Amino acid sequence: MSGTTLPLRRRAPLRPARVLLHVFLAGTALAWLAPLLWAVFSALRPYSETSAKGYVSWPDKLTFQNFTNAFQQSDMLHYFGNTLIIAVPAVLLTLFLSSCVAFYVSRFDFRLNLALLLVFTAGNLLPQQVVITPLYRLYLLTDLPGITQSGKLYDSALGLVLIHVAFQSGFCAFVLSNYMRSLPHELTEAALVDGASVWRLYWQITLPLCKPAMAALATLLSIWIYNDFFWALVLISTGENMPITSALNNLSGQYFTDPNLVAAGSLLTAIPTLVVYFALQRQFVSGLTLGSNKG
Repeated sequence: MSGTTLPLRRRAPLRPARVLLHVFLAGTALAWLAPLLWAVFSALRPYSETSAKGYVSWPDKLTFQNFTNAFQQSDMLHYFGNTLIIAVPAVLLTLFLSSCVAFYVSRFDFRLNLALLLVFTAGNLLPQQVVITPLYRLYLLTDLPGITQSGKLYDSALGLVLIHVAFQSGFCAFVLSNYMRSLPHELTEAALVDGASVWRLYWQITLPLCKPAMAALATLLSIWIYNDFFWALVLISTGENMPITSALNNLSGQYFTDPNLVAAGSLLTAIPTLVVYFALQRQFVSGLTLGSNKG
């Protein structure tokens, strides 16, 4: 029985430009990973060893004790719960309100639809440091007796939820409106002919077609709101009410701070964002690339 041999494929010659490109990409990847790898390296070393030998030294032993101490000393479960109370309603409210705005400006024609979208988008152009003073005063003057624990909008989870919804809705409305414009208008026209209401047109026809874009925005919003430090630091004064990012200050003492312990705590706080990203990775990538081949 004679066997057939397949022709060997010749390797393309290595060009200097291609070699330089791969060297550049590898160097860029290492530059981005260097802080993370350094934090992992520091978190696995005892402070007594690094104080004696320095951080740029070969370790005698690697241990997970810093992670255990950081989790216990910072009461991390409590602050994870605080972050969950803030992030979940903020993400859901932002997606709902921004999708309503996007549906209105993209599926209905009127004179001010573009101006309305610009008003929502313009909120993202304001630096947070510029508006913090009037917002801080407004939060102190807004009384909510019986609704929040502090009796005011200041120092409450509700205040953080509202500020995140206000600042993130413009970007989400802009993205969703562009996505909804790519949907065929024949679907909505046929539904209107069949007697569908505006709410049914939005909830049962348009919104299910926007799942990839909604998943991509949900991933981004979860990461952005979870990683927020500025608003929580300014608008929350009680330590028990702080989210996890602000609560990392519990690992710093008045006269002494263990950098290895802080590095371990920072790595632990990053785990939920990685879980969200990997859980929604497929929808996130498809939401970013869907519609890229349309004219």
